[in-house]
Amino acid sequence: MRTGARLPVVMRGYDRHQVDTLLKRVSQALDGGPPITVDEVRETRFDVVLRGYDHRAVDELLRECIRELQAKGPVAERAGRPRARPDWLINWIQNARFASSGLRAGYDVRDVDAFLDRVIAGLRGTAPPVTARDVRETVFRVVRLLPGYEEQEVDRFLVQLASALER
Repeated sequence: MRTGARLPVVMRGYDRHQVDTLLKRVSQALDGGPPITVDEVRETRFDVVLRGYDHRAVDELLRECIRELQAKGPVAERAGRPRARPDWLINWIQNARFASSGLRAGYDVRDVDAFLDRVIAGLRGTAPPVTARDVRETVFRVVRLLPGYEEQEVDRFLVQLASALER
């Protein structure tokens, strides 16, 4: 990421000190320092001052920061650091939504939901942990005319989940 990039200064723009402070926090988080969430970056508001940073350049840089934070987000372990509590992963799984398969064949809703509940219980430590391999090898019943999820959406989600669990 280019948080050290020189941002253009304009007549009226974002407060340079506030922007620099946020970019420093993001950079430290990406290097394994104190964490910062994507929501914190999104919700940050800057004062508009004379001789501040160009708002378009800052906004684009912050979008890039958010993409990098999201890419690094699933990292549960970092070298030389204790295992982080996976609250963000639990929240991500709980907020996953899949389209209904309608009249087409789809994965049984009960099977998918039960499996994801098992993953969450493993992350919370109330059940044996589910590994990335378990996620890749899981098989769901296919149903027709019963509540089902779009197979491709669930499969894409499981690929992302397995990747997150590997880290």
